[in-house]
Amino acid sequence: MSEFDRFQILSLDCYGPLIDWEAGIRTALRGWADRRQVAATDHELLELFARFETRVERERDPAPPYPDVLKESLRRMGAAVEGQVDQADAEAFGSSVGDWPAFSDSSAALLRLQRRYRLIIVSNVDRLSIAQSIRRLGVTFDRVITAGEVGAYKPQAPHFEALLSQVGCEQGPASPRRPEPLP
Repeated sequence: MSEFDRFQILSLDCYGPLIDWEAGIRTALRGWADRRQVAATDHELLELFARFETRVERERDPAPPYPDVLKESLRRMGAAVEGQVDQADAEAFGSSVGDWPAFSDSSAALLRLQRRYRLIIVSNVDRLSIAQSIRRLGVTFDRVITAGEVGAYKPQAPHFEALLSQVGCEQGPASPRRPEPLP
């Protein structure tokens, strides 16, 4: 018996292991920076984005929808580098998640894993955006838990409490909401 034979469920984030969020964000930010003549390297843009994204996620309770996090992060980036961000720029960046590429081996790996395990995604991204990414992957997941459903962004506890609850493990007194079906 292998060590993995003990498990029936695998939970993972979609962005990082399966979808190349860094390439997706970099492409979207590079388009904005080039249009607005912002002199910054891709690395500088990603660092600036990461700084603002974390702040925006934690400023409001409950957690704002991820497209709103992206929009506000871009607005703050624009202010920080004196680059214009109009409503169209913010909307384009906010809706860019569905364009982020999957890693070339993600789909095949998930199909193999799905034969043996129930697959659950635990993500900070909203239902609509993650549905677009899941279509790109071509795999059906057993469950998807999002920040909007639990009212917080990872690494806060509500994501993991919801995961434990939904797979039948005991948890503390808080009871998370059940996920809605993907659009």
